Amino acid sequence: MSKIFLKYISIIVTIYLLSMVRDTVIISDTSSLLLMGLVLFLVNLLLKPLLLLITLPFSILTLGLFTFIVNTWTIMIADFFVSGVSMGGFFNSLLASLIIVILHHILRDKKHLAN
Repeated sequence: MSKIFLKYISIIVTIYLLSMVRDTVIISDTSSLLLMGLVLFLVNLLLKPLLLLITLPFSILTLGLFTFIVNTWTIMIADFFVSGVSMGGFFNSLLASLIIVILHHILRDKKHLAN
């Protein structure tokens, strides 16, 4: 599987799992979940590099931990554009960004072990 597909899958699985665990994360239907994954992927592709560049001093001061805040912002931006998904605020978006990073690394490592 390609890196792009793994990232997309990790986004969708994370948002779905969060909706099962947290009652504040609401998904109206499957197409909204798939659209949220696509919009979040595009926001990460287009806006995230700019946000990382703007917040570079904060990332340096926090030894890179501020990138989780940037990831949270990208999730909140994508949530704004998709009407069928509600992430329920900053904390759920932060939790989603942490889980997406962890899940993506697990899937990536499994891919490397299989080759």
